[in-house]
Amino acid sequence: MTETAIRGARILADGQWLDDHALVMDGGRITAIVDAASLPATLPVETLTSGLLLPGFIDTQVNGGGGVLFNDQPTLEGITVIAAAHRAFGTTAFLPTLISDDLDVIARAIAAVDAAILAGVPGVVGIHVEGPFLNPAKHGIHDANKFRAMDSEAIDLLTSLRHGKTLVTLAPECTDPAMIAALIARGVTVAAGHSLASYEDMQRAVAGGLSGVTHLFNAMTQLESRDPGLVGAAIDLGLTCGIIVDGYHVHPAALRAAFRAKGADELMLVTDAMPSVGHDAAGFALGDIWISRQSGALRGPDGTLAGSDLDMARALRNAVSMMNIDLISASKMASTTPAGFIGLGTDYGCLAPGRRADIVHLDDALLPLATWIAGERM
Repeated sequence: MTETAIRGARILADGQWLDDHALVMDGGRITAIVDAASLPATLPVETLTSGLLLPGFIDTQVNGGGGVLFNDQPTLEGITVIAAAHRAFGTTAFLPTLISDDLDVIARAIAAVDAAILAGVPGVVGIHVEGPFLNPAKHGIHDANKFRAMDSEAIDLLTSLRHGKTLVTLAPECTDPAMIAALIARGVTVAAGHSLASYEDMQRAVAGGLSGVTHLFNAMTQLESRDPGLVGAAIDLGLTCGIIVDGYHVHPAALRAAFRAKGADELMLVTDAMPSVGHDAAGFALGDIWISRQSGALRGPDGTLAGSDLDMARALRNAVSMMNIDLISASKMASTTPAGFIGLGTDYGCLAPGRRADIVHLDDALLPLATWIAGERM
């Protein structure tokens, strides 16, 4: 490999801003971040005229993009289209996310992710299986007819990914903590979601190894004075929580309250993106239901939110504006925290020597201009 450098933009390096510096890369990794004036004259350099270099975004909940729904196309080709759609918005690592479906579809999805990682599809780092081990009373847009109980067959399937990371969302009250522990013991990250879990249910699940919450506030028991529910457990038990900052799923006041309670170390931005991201269609079919775009939201015929039309760059901008936080905190929520949550924190989520050269270039309005994955400009 040949060492190269990028200069000309402010660099968010390991949590601090650096001006007049250059980021040096070789072999897909960052080798140094140095004063730009000290670069050797013989080093190939890409000179940017302005803007910001941030760690590439990491999205743990991507149902689709580019006109493709992962459930409909659980294939290498489908993942390739979804990945390309999200790269345009600065996402350099993501988990293709399968919403509740039959076990044979889950098996195909896992095989497709293995194939995508082996084929080197840029950005694919594993899979998120969201359901079907959920509570029908909190099904949201999921098809509750697909729901089922966790059993040994399901555990074997959910732990069958050979390459990359696996995240599973389940309703803790609908399974046994021992089964959660079995998933954890075999390398799976487990989150709670679409659930009527009590605080005590969550305590038992956390004892089994559950460490996250999927789309905080949405499709779960809320915080009440004498019944803390899943939201209370999420705040109190130190869980890492995905949150959809699109202005529709969670009120800005609740977003701000969550940030004050959890901070950037325990909140991560997710898109819950559907096929509309990176595509101009007015809607799409989710099973037998038509989902339409309505003023930036995706809704079923009865008004139920159906994932989002959100990309990570917009989630970052919204976090700054709606949550009233600084860009360093928003960047941590978009990169560092999700990397750590799924077990990639030593390689991903930070611009520093030795880390992967996964980078997004934003303009001063935080709009994406370019993306690099493992040092390669996409």
